[in-house]
Amino acid sequence: MLFVSSSFAGATEEKHYKTENVIVLVMDGPRYSETWGDSTHQYIPRMANDMAQHGVIYTGFRNNGPTYTAAGHTAMCTGSYQSIDNTGRQYPKSPSMFQYWLKATGKKRTAAYVISSKDKLALLTNCKDKKWRDKFRPYSDCGVNGFQTGYRSDLQTYDRSIEILKKDRPNLVLINFRQPDSWGHAGNWEKYLSSMKKSDEFIFNVFRYIELDEHYKGKTTIFVTNDHGRHLDGKKDGFISHGDNCEGCRKINCFAYGPDFKRGVITDVDRELIDIPVTIGELLGFEIEKSDGEIMKELFIKC
Repeated sequence: MLFVSSSFAGATEEKHYKTENVIVLVMDGPRYSETWGDSTHQYIPRMANDMAQHGVIYTGFRNNGPTYTAAGHTAMCTGSYQSIDNTGRQYPKSPSMFQYWLKATGKKRTAAYVISSKDKLALLTNCKDKKWRDKFRPYSDCGVNGFQTGYRSDLQTYDRSIEILKKDRPNLVLINFRQPDSWGHAGNWEKYLSSMKKSDEFIFNVFRYIELDEHYKGKTTIFVTNDHGRHLDGKKDGFISHGDNCEGCRKINCFAYGPDFKRGVITDVDRELIDIPVTIGELLGFEIEKSDGEIMKELFIKC
């Protein structure tokens, strides 16, 4: 159990958090209108029927920065928005939550992991800041075999995620499932929808694994979100693309679950991607420097 001071409950109050591990699960690129914004929740049945009652669902969650893959993931890992090369050839300006946490704990690199169907998200393992570059880097398992080796299937990513969780027992993990975004860009509406259901199933299976595994259960927090949405029907080419400041691109999902969080809550509190790493820092006892993100205090059982 980690013993940290609470930055939102009063300057002198000390607070016990049960969370020892955090996993961020990313369904890449679906529109809110096909996920929680669809009242039937037909494409996210696991999240709606098997997960929502155990945590907090946000109806006012957004990407308020550049709405494409590299930038969205950078925001959720560094707590800052920036325009960044979407090919993966550019590192973020600022250190990530992985680097802050590895420095704070002194743990080995395999205690923090970036696992992704997209090879380019290996960019999340480093930064351009001279004080941090090439230091405290998390391990990565991205694409076929690392950066510039090509994308792999989400099934492969799911299998590798479970293998890594079993073998290395990492404490801080990001997992990306790419296929809703990929099929959207391909202009295939039916596969865009069906891939959301598959991603939803993979996410639920990770959630269930965490609930049952002796190492993780009762001390692991999970965030489920998207890096960006897509254009709404009638905007440019609709679901095929994304990347501007339209409502379809900006409004996204967020579900939060953990031993320190409320359960069975749907909240309309406005939050955004850069709030996720700041909240993780609160739970795990480190600070994201120079971030405009805020602790999502409404999540906590005691706040």
